[in-house]
Amino acid sequence: MGTLGIIAGGGELPIAIAESVEAAGRGAFVVALKGAVEESAVARFAHEWVAIGELGRVLGMLKDRGCDEVTLAGQVARPDWSAIKLDARAALALPKVAAAAFKGDDAILRAMVAIFEKEGFRVIGTAEAAPGLLALGGAQGRRAPDKRAREDIALAARVIRRMGEFDIGQAAAVCDGLVLAVEAAEGTDAMLARVATLPVALRGTPARRRGVLVKTTKPGQERRVDLPVIGAQTVERVAAAGLAGIAVEAGASLLVRRAKLVEAADRHGIFIFGFDPAAYSA
Repeated sequence: MGTLGIIAGGGELPIAIAESVEAAGRGAFVVALKGAVEESAVARFAHEWVAIGELGRVLGMLKDRGCDEVTLAGQVARPDWSAIKLDARAALALPKVAAAAFKGDDAILRAMVAIFEKEGFRVIGTAEAAPGLLALGGAQGRRAPDKRAREDIALAARVIRRMGEFDIGQAAAVCDGLVLAVEAAEGTDAMLARVATLPVALRGTPARRRGVLVKTTKPGQERRVDLPVIGAQTVERVAAAGLAGIAVEAGASLLVRRAKLVEAADRHGIFIFGFDPAAYSA
């Protein structure tokens, strides 16, 4: 098996994938997007820096490094295409990517996957590249959701499923049957920051925790490049908002640095719970 090419945006996920791949004895080559990735994060891996718009250079790098498979991971803000210098290959791809942009983020990701596949690469998801990052079923730490929290998980899962029909987001916060917030373009951390500003009558507090954050896949989602992710900052934001815990879709969500996440959750008195969406589909 050849080297895995990792197209890396921001956040901990691309680095966690690279660590997991190399620990399994496979080579990893990180293509780090300028402005999205911290230099210290990729320094210990084989890597090159690229700007958005240098698609031809990216494809050439991957081929030169013997990458037969590619995965896309990390956060990338939507660019202002009018302000980006495109190489010839990117200019050819732009019409399809721009057309996909009007259909939502999932359509953009599908368009990017198609570009790499057309060039002969096999695009794989984190579930295949680094299966150890997948959330397991049940409680991940010392705490588990009680009956009220499970009811909130069920409601949040239904809300996300309906939002997913319009490619809106992957997360929702619910407390005692009240939808506190849903994720849109701002992302999960910003959504949780909003929850923390709500009156305490609507949500829990660190002294009396209530409510849940739920992250799950959208219907028809391109799972190779866009699984829900829980990182250290997610746990801290949930704790600050007074919520009782986090629920994610088991087998289809990612826990970055699981041991540290569980330790932080236990320290704050919150749960991390992997649920089967079939059990919450009513």
